[in-house]
Amino acid sequence: MSFVDLYSSGEHRRNLAHFSSIASLAAIDGEVNPQEKVLLDRFARKLDITDAEYAEVLSSDNKYPINPPTTSEERLERLYDLFRIIFADHGIDEEEMILINKYAIGLGYSSETAAKLIKRSVEIFGGRLDFEDYLYLVKK
Repeated sequence: MSFVDLYSSGEHRRNLAHFSSIASLAAIDGEVNPQEKVLLDRFARKLDITDAEYAEVLSSDNKYPINPPTTSEERLERLYDLFRIIFADHGIDEEEMILINKYAIGLGYSSETAAKLIKRSVEIFGGRLDFEDYLYLVKK
């Protein structure tokens, strides 16, 4: 049984799985640098990750790799979840952009597709839609 399976709350399990994937990406080059640590601390707070969970995830030597979903809709749902987390404070910074790009590629998107999805998602979550897009989304 994995560490994530110990938790009964579906939302918390999903948050822990997201955090584990993010931490794995941050540590992909061997160790977590100070800037990545600050970002992980911020995500841990946003995702309600306990200190014990945080320590377990970071000590796991990438025990929780990104498990890419098989359908396009499931991949988009994971990106959507991460964007909701990032935009909880109504903005996205450069470190978060780098991390979400790695996350999208880890989900199976090509670099080009990931860049397009991220750009569009930032426009949507940042409230910077043009009128045609707004009209399309409202009429849908």
